[in-house]
Amino acid sequence: MNRLVSKISRRSFLVGAMGVLAAPMVSRRAAAGSGTVTMVGWGGAYQEAVQRAVVAPFTKETGISVNVAPGPVLAKVKAMLLTGNIEWDLYTDTGAVLASGSKQGFWEKLDSSILEMKDLAVPPTSDYAINEISAVGITWDPKRCGSGRHPVNFAEFFDLKKFAGRHAMRPFPDGTLEIALLADGVAPKDMYPLDVDRAFKALDRIKPSVVWPATTPQSVSLVQAGEVDFGMTYVARAKTTNGPGGGVPLAFSFEQNVFATSGYAVVKGAPNKENAMTLIAYMLRPEVQARLEDQAGNTPTSKQATSMLSTEARNWQPDLSNPNSVMINSQYWADNMEGAARRFKEWIMA
Repeated sequence: MNRLVSKISRRSFLVGAMGVLAAPMVSRRAAAGSGTVTMVGWGGAYQEAVQRAVVAPFTKETGISVNVAPGPVLAKVKAMLLTGNIEWDLYTDTGAVLASGSKQGFWEKLDSSILEMKDLAVPPTSDYAINEISAVGITWDPKRCGSGRHPVNFAEFFDLKKFAGRHAMRPFPDGTLEIALLADGVAPKDMYPLDVDRAFKALDRIKPSVVWPATTPQSVSLVQAGEVDFGMTYVARAKTTNGPGGGVPLAFSFEQNVFATSGYAVVKGAPNKENAMTLIAYMLRPEVQARLEDQAGNTPTSKQATSMLSTEARNWQPDLSNPNSVMINSQYWADNMEGAARRFKEWIMA
């Protein structure tokens, strides 16, 4: 299959043999819980995959019901902690945001005794765990934009003379500033610390043509509806458009990406702390990660899960060693998120 453009049909669930061994650990810990846990979800087709591959089988195995709250917003976590009204148990976001929350003391310490530490390619920190790596890249409708009529790397995405039209980008600084610098010619090896001024100058050039989706699902729906010509989205979002019920099938470029980790943390003072820990341990199990990524299309952090993926799912796996791409540095963002986010928001609104 052409690695530049991925268009795959929905694949079947995949369950590895490790689940038989890991299941008793989760079940024992569930016995002492309150019976519920509230987790934050991303929404859209990705959250539907999480529901099918993770939430439903977790509840069946442990008896713990899972309530899903919409939209990860770190500012809301801070507000909860300030008021003492903790509505969420389990928070999900990019590694950069989780690292920022960690620095601010937003998370409970993880119970490392329930995690298979040696199996994880990205080891958990003391208070959050990474369960997948997502490739962010360019997406388009191949029926509207055939070969040569769409950008495949970030420099082309920023070239409005060659690729005119409306461009959708993620309304978040982490990843977006890296994309702008790659488009401006910064070598991946020289990415950090970010030249923030240079990044904003590069963004200035494309800003008049940029649409900022209000939600992550809109990063694909705007392209599908023809409201934008090209978009910047996660590979998982593009993948789901190619399955039944996905709407207009979109293509995705693997020629150049930024890689964003994402994972989970237990909110400080969570009312269902133990159940949240149990759910994290469950999500890190090899067969659960493989089952999720067979549908979602991201890269699992479980080493064993990689070999459990279906052949079709592997066609959606990016090359993490691609010299044109960059892995987002979560620790850099932990130290710089607040100031960059404020400047980015003011820049969008200006």
